[in-house]
Amino acid sequence: MAFDEGLAERIRERLSADPAITEKRMFGGLAFLHRGNMAVGVIGDDLMVRVGPDGTDSALARPGARILDFTGRPMRGWIVVAASALTEDTELDAWIDEGHSFAAGLPAK
Repeated sequence: MAFDEGLAERIRERLSADPAITEKRMFGGLAFLHRGNMAVGVIGDDLMVRVGPDGTDSALARPGARILDFTGRPMRGWIVVAASALTEDTELDAWIDEGHSFAAGLPAK
Protein backbone atom coordinates (compact mmCIF):
# COMPACT_ATOMS: atom_id res chain seq x y z
CA MET A 1 0.00 0.00 0.00
CA ALA A 2 1.34 3.40 -0.92
CA PHE A 3 1.25 6.28 1.50
CA ASP A 4 0.93 10.03 1.03
CA GLU A 5 4.52 11.27 0.69
CA GLY A 6 3.35 14.88 1.02
CA LEU A 7 1.80 14.16 4.43
CA ALA A 8 4.93 12.26 5.45
CA GLU A 9 7.06 15.27 4.54
CA ARG A 10 4.80 17.63 6.52
CA ILE A 11 5.25 15.36 9.56
CA ARG A 12 9.00 15.07 8.96
CA GLU A 13 9.35 18.86 8.95
CA ARG A 14 7.55 19.18 12.28
CA LEU A 15 9.47 16.41 14.03
CA SER A 16 12.93 17.13 12.58
CA ALA A 17 14.09 19.06 15.66
CA ASP A 18 13.79 15.95 17.87
CA PRO A 19 16.85 13.70 17.44
CA ALA A 20 14.98 10.84 19.16
CA ILE A 21 12.60 10.50 16.17
CA THR A 22 13.19 7.72 13.66
CA GLU A 23 11.17 6.56 10.68
CA LYS A 24 10.17 3.00 9.91
CA ARG A 25 8.02 1.48 7.21
CA MET A 26 5.21 -0.45 8.92
CA PHE A 27 1.58 -1.41 8.34
CA GLY A 28 1.99 -0.64 4.64
CA GLY A 29 2.80 2.96 5.52
CA LEU A 30 5.38 5.03 7.35
CA ALA A 31 5.69 5.35 11.13
CA PHE A 32 7.50 8.02 13.14
CA LEU A 33 8.87 6.66 16.39
CA HIS A 34 10.18 8.42 19.47
CA ARG A 35 12.90 6.25 21.08
CA GLY A 36 11.28 3.19 19.47
CA ASN A 37 7.67 4.01 20.41
CA MET A 38 5.32 4.93 17.60
CA ALA A 39 3.98 8.48 17.83
CA VAL A 40 2.31 9.06 14.46
CA GLY A 41 2.24 7.45 11.06
CA VAL A 42 0.89 7.72 7.54
CA ILE A 43 -1.40 5.01 6.20
CA GLY A 44 -2.62 5.73 2.69
CA ASP A 45 -3.74 9.36 2.81
CA ASP A 46 -4.58 9.30 6.52
CA LEU A 47 -2.70 10.05 9.71
CA MET A 48 -2.39 7.43 12.46
CA VAL A 49 -1.90 8.89 15.94
CA ARG A 50 -1.07 7.20 19.23
CA VAL A 51 -3.14 8.96 21.87
CA GLY A 52 -3.21 6.28 24.58
CA PRO A 53 -6.27 4.64 26.07
CA ASP A 54 -7.13 7.67 28.22
CA GLY A 55 -7.01 10.00 25.22
CA THR A 56 -9.19 7.93 22.90
CA ASP A 57 -12.62 9.38 23.70
CA SER A 58 -11.55 13.02 23.44
CA ALA A 59 -9.64 12.30 20.22
CA LEU A 60 -12.69 10.63 18.67
CA ALA A 61 -14.72 13.79 19.28
CA ARG A 62 -12.47 15.74 16.89
CA PRO A 63 -13.27 16.12 13.16
CA GLY A 64 -12.14 13.30 10.89
CA ALA A 65 -11.07 10.97 13.72
CA ARG A 66 -11.95 7.31 13.97
CA ILE A 67 -10.63 4.39 15.98
CA LEU A 68 -7.85 2.37 14.34
CA ASP A 69 -9.15 -1.01 13.21
CA PHE A 70 -6.80 -3.09 11.06
CA THR A 71 -8.07 -6.56 11.85
CA GLY A 72 -11.68 -6.15 12.90
CA ARG A 73 -10.57 -5.44 16.47
CA PRO A 74 -10.64 -1.75 17.37
CA MET A 75 -7.37 -0.61 18.93
CA ARG A 76 -8.12 1.74 21.82
CA GLY A 77 -5.40 4.35 22.15
CA TRP A 78 -4.81 4.56 18.40
CA ILE A 79 -6.67 6.99 16.14
CA VAL A 80 -6.84 7.42 12.37
CA VAL A 81 -7.46 10.95 11.13
CA ALA A 82 -8.92 11.40 7.65
CA ALA A 83 -6.82 13.40 5.21
CA SER A 84 -9.73 15.83 4.76
CA ALA A 85 -9.29 16.91 8.40
CA LEU A 86 -5.57 17.66 7.94
CA THR A 87 -5.61 20.41 5.33
CA GLU A 88 -4.81 23.12 7.90
CA ASP A 89 -1.34 23.06 9.44
CA THR A 90 -2.77 23.90 12.87
CA GLU A 91 -4.86 20.71 12.84
CA LEU A 92 -1.94 18.56 11.73
CA ASP A 93 0.32 20.19 14.31
CA ALA A 94 -2.15 19.44 17.11
CA TRP A 95 -2.36 15.76 16.19
CA ILE A 96 1.41 15.43 15.81
CA ASP A 97 1.97 17.13 19.17
CA GLU A 98 -0.48 14.76 20.83
CA GLY A 99 1.11 11.62 19.39
CA HIS A 100 4.63 12.88 20.01
CA SER A 101 3.85 13.79 23.62
CA PHE A 102 2.32 10.41 24.31
CA ALA A 103 5.23 8.47 22.80
CA ALA A 104 7.80 10.70 24.56
CA GLY A 105 6.22 9.77 27.88
CA LEU A 106 6.89 6.05 27.36
CA PRO A 107 10.10 4.22 28.27
CA ALA A 108 12.52 3.79 25.38
CA LYS A 109 12.44 0.47 23.54
